[in-house]
Amino acid sequence: MSTGMMLMQLGKGMISTAEIFVLTLIFSLPLGLLISFGRMSKNGLLRTLSKFYISVLRGTPLMLQLLVVYFAPYYLFGLNLRGYRFPAIILAFSINYAAYFAEIYRGGIESMAVGQYEAAKVLGYSKGQTFFKIILPQVLKRILPSITNETITLVKDTSLAFVLAHAEMFTMAKQIAAKDTSMTPLMAAGLFYYIFNFVVAFAMERIEKAMNYYR
Repeated sequence: MSTGMMLMQLGKGMISTAEIFVLTLIFSLPLGLLISFGRMSKNGLLRTLSKFYISVLRGTPLMLQLLVVYFAPYYLFGLNLRGYRFPAIILAFSINYAAYFAEIYRGGIESMAVGQYEAAKVLGYSKGQTFFKIILPQVLKRILPSITNETITLVKDTSLAFVLAHAEMFTMAKQIAAKDTSMTPLMAAGLFYYIFNFVVAFAMERIEKAMNYYR
């Protein structure tokens, strides 16, 4: 296969990789915040369920979770869902990363001084206003480096979509390498991943600098 054709196919795979990456962040970041609320809840049942969720999702392989999410509708309910492959991938990635983000959020929220809540109460802020206007902006600044690490890991984890026979970039690279008996497609895929990670890290660094109000 010519170099141009190889790069074109890898480019198509890269688009699929980017879709998994973006959609996972869109769903997992807010879901992780909700789970962190449950983890810190005064309700014992909700707190236990959230803790169990985080324990299971962080304690089992993402590859296994992909298989469970994809095959569960059939084995549990006898449903043969058409076009479910890609949604299953996004669902599995989202619930997995939400567990990690939940613990990151929790650490950031619990690191905030109690005095901030008391000061907001004195000023007449409601609990919702206190959290979203005062606490959350500071929490985001504190947890951004940890979020960056997880997003970089996510870029590489997208290759696990091959488990459900989804043609993301690494799957395409393996197919081309096997067909041409060459390591070049795999090396090119590695370069693609590096560039993707570099762009993500650069964007997150710019966001971190923009939030650095101590400058």
